[in-house]
Amino acid sequence: MIKKLILLAFIAFSSVAMVGQTTVTGTVTDAKTGETIPGANIKISRKALGTTTDFDGKFVLDVSDNPPFTLEISVLGFHVEKVEITKNNQKVMVSLVENETSLDEIVVSASRTPERVMESPVTIERMDSRAIKNTSAPSFYDGLENLKGVDVNTNSLTFKSVNTRGFATFSNTRFMQLVDGMDNSSPALNFALGNLLGMSELDVNTVELLPGASSALYGANAFNGIMFMTSKNPFDDQGISVSLKGGITSQEAAGDNEFYDFNIRMAHAFSDKFAAKATLSYLKGEEWHATDYRNTKDGVYVSGDRDSDRNYDGLNVYGDEVSTNLRGVAQTLEGLGILPAGASALLPNESVSRTGYNESDLMSYEAKSVKFGGSLNYRPWGNDRLEIIWNTKFGIGNTIYQGTNRYNIKDFFMEQHKLELKGKNFFVRGYVTNEDAGNSYDSRFAAININRYWKDDNTWFGQYTGAFVQGTLGGLNAEEAHAVARQTAEAGRLLPGTAGFKAAFDQVTADPSLVTGAKFQDNTKYYHADGNLNLQDYIDWAEFQVGGSYRLYSLNSSGSIFTDYDGPIKYNEYGVYTQVQKKFLEEDRLKVTASIRYDKAQNFEGNFSPRISFAYAGGENKNQNFRASFQTGFRNPSTQDQYIGLNAGRAYLVGSAPDNLDRYSTQSLIVSGTGQNFTGSGTTTVSGRSAYENAFSAISVQNFAAGKIAAPIAAEVALVKPERVTAFEVGYRGIVNTGDTKRITVDLSVYYNQYEDFIANKNVVVPFYGDVAFTQTAPVGPGGSLVPLSLVALGSGDFVAFQTYTNSAADINSYGATIGLNTKVFDDFNLGLNYTYAKFDFDQSSDPDFEAGFNTPEHKVKLQFGKTDLFKNFGFNINARWQDEYRWESTFLDATIASRTVLDAQINYSVPTWKSVFKLGGANLTGKEYLSAPGVGAIGSQYYLSWTINN
Repeated sequence: MIKKLILLAFIAFSSVAMVGQTTVTGTVTDAKTGETIPGANIKISRKALGTTTDFDGKFVLDVSDNPPFTLEISVLGFHVEKVEITKNNQKVMVSLVENETSLDEIVVSASRTPERVMESPVTIERMDSRAIKNTSAPSFYDGLENLKGVDVNTNSLTFKSVNTRGFATFSNTRFMQLVDGMDNSSPALNFALGNLLGMSELDVNTVELLPGASSALYGANAFNGIMFMTSKNPFDDQGISVSLKGGITSQEAAGDNEFYDFNIRMAHAFSDKFAAKATLSYLKGEEWHATDYRNTKDGVYVSGDRDSDRNYDGLNVYGDEVSTNLRGVAQTLEGLGILPAGASALLPNESVSRTGYNESDLMSYEAKSVKFGGSLNYRPWGNDRLEIIWNTKFGIGNTIYQGTNRYNIKDFFMEQHKLELKGKNFFVRGYVTNEDAGNSYDSRFAAININRYWKDDNTWFGQYTGAFVQGTLGGLNAEEAHAVARQTAEAGRLLPGTAGFKAAFDQVTADPSLVTGAKFQDNTKYYHADGNLNLQDYIDWAEFQVGGSYRLYSLNSSGSIFTDYDGPIKYNEYGVYTQVQKKFLEEDRLKVTASIRYDKAQNFEGNFSPRISFAYAGGENKNQNFRASFQTGFRNPSTQDQYIGLNAGRAYLVGSAPDNLDRYSTQSLIVSGTGQNFTGSGTTTVSGRSAYENAFSAISVQNFAAGKIAAPIAAEVALVKPERVTAFEVGYRGIVNTGDTKRITVDLSVYYNQYEDFIANKNVVVPFYGDVAFTQTAPVGPGGSLVPLSLVALGSGDFVAFQTYTNSAADINSYGATIGLNTKVFDDFNLGLNYTYAKFDFDQSSDPDFEAGFNTPEHKVKLQFGKTDLFKNFGFNINARWQDEYRWESTFLDATIASRTVLDAQINYSVPTWKSVFKLGGANLTGKEYLSAPGVGAIGSQYYLSWTINN
């Protein structure tokens, strides 16, 4: 009933009509073809009063304003025309001139001031509602992958991670995503969950994307790039719009599954002072199933399976990470008197893992997203010189996130509320972002603790060891003894699909303690304020801008992610900046822009980020633009880099904020019988500080165990600090004439980045006793010789792995280039081709424990071909993408990702009398499945049919 009342209310206010005092009629045509233009916007300058042209390009505008006043006539892809109205019942004929190229479109983000793409001093990519209509991708967010230099890595159906210029990851804290000026990243995770909780496709006005460092204007974390999604203003875009989209996803592992995507937008200007809008989106489908059961060890693929490798650890199998050395178990049982003395000699000196559960037994794979957005807009003086906006967004959904483990993000909720004052030359805004992890859980710990629910590890390995000894004494060979041992230990195993398994699953996934449960618990939030003032009304010899921002974090995971056991952890960061832009030479052909920003985070020293750029407009019509820029960027360590305290199964993760090291300790760890001689106890705990001050590098421990080196090497792990980049870029944008009417637009850029204090994870091994400097010894060697206690610990299995957060001292450089060519061929068919080259240099020997994680193909080629009007009201578009193979490095697994070619296409048909567009399309039409990264579900094909009304 409430939903019906709300819908009726919106229908009611959208039908309100004014009593007009002045009537203006007219027709809008295309200056080039002479054809009428339906859907053109007609509005009074600086006000919300207006109308649109009908199917025949005609309009009637009734307003209460008395002449004279100015009308603005606009439509995407054409120059805005202004007409002076001097009398009532005036008739006007307006011809709109089409933009020569997409380089004529207006952008704001590059310099925080309106300018043509052609004039931008840095590389910029753009998408608007016209491009959304023509995209062949299933959604506008998926369509970003067709932009030049942009990578979109698919974590799951509803979670896509956007990146530019290398160092891609699903937890992409290097790339910033703003929605109507609000940072859309999760407060706890520090990165955006794609568009899961973002913007409705019907409400998208423009998307602007700046590749590369942008810290000089936008602060920390605008490091690899920044994306701005701006919604439609209810004063300018009114009415009710609806989009219905449905189709299927097709994958070998999951089969064919239906998906639905519904959007509605309602907006109305009640007067020239007050307007409101609301949007609602609902998406439901099936995630890509992850079914890679290949064996892994030390973070890479190895040969073997459960039948051939008793220490099997399948990639998408969880719970089999729990492993121990059989002989060590036997020695412990001997010490307890459970096995007779000498029985341990019957056990092989090898490790055995528990039997795990496939990911498909632990994930629901239900993809779901529900988003609501609304705004109240007030203009005190009835024009756009001052606007007060209250904006609110709610989102709840299900997706899958792959970090160190695979997380089932279920009923994840995020809300944002913003109050903004915006004028012609300034804005001031403040907003709060809050999240609730809902019923999300860690699939790895779900499996581990379901196993422990029906049989604890000590009992399982004890039964395995005892049965192996009995089988060996009974005459079985090793293979037969292992088979009997596993069968014995598996007695009582809970099988997926049974009531017992479901009961254990429900209990474990509702428990936030990783000792017994798997729930991902979080209610973190942050408060943010920022503002900008353009001083052009006060300074006329150059354009000056000043601004700043402030953010306060409140980490609140109740100790399940962060070390906030005793209450929320709060810390803040702030920044201020200024920019000056000045034009020189005849006809203002040279534009120089200089800016500098200072940022300070609570736990770190302040950082200055300068930028200077030069843009020269050559050619008779200023359509040959050359640019060069130098800038620095930085990113502060994330909330997790500083305050995480988490058992991830394969390792303990501990952040390196100075006040975090002693806040975290591991759960109780079992000490071997040998180790108990030194610790005096059967259990111990290890503090986070030990990971930074008394640990061996993980790679050296592996090499020591393999006999490659004489002794492991002490890890040198400094506390994490901000990372910096120095970026150089040159570029060219222009129009190349190839005939009387033929032209090619060219957009070329080349960049080079130098990184300093690259933020990195380092894996270390902490011994339960002894020190890594080898000063503590015991007479346990041959003939009573002294042996370092830490080496005894390693030999006895008395150690634990940690993942630390620090900086690499290695010299890391990345460089690359992009070129985009666009033209019209044959009979005004659109043809676009772009190429991206990306490479990085890193000397692994300078930092053996460091993984750079560039995770980007060296070569990418993208092709677009289509026509918006193949015949009347009918258009089509085809996109093809190719990229070569590349190495993916992450805490989940390192592997080579195969090269791929992906083909998307769509056809669309407009029915102007219904104000409707029908679109039929598909993604990955070749049907060849591919991976974005090891461990994720293979991406199959997606087919869709959509009906969009009044957009």
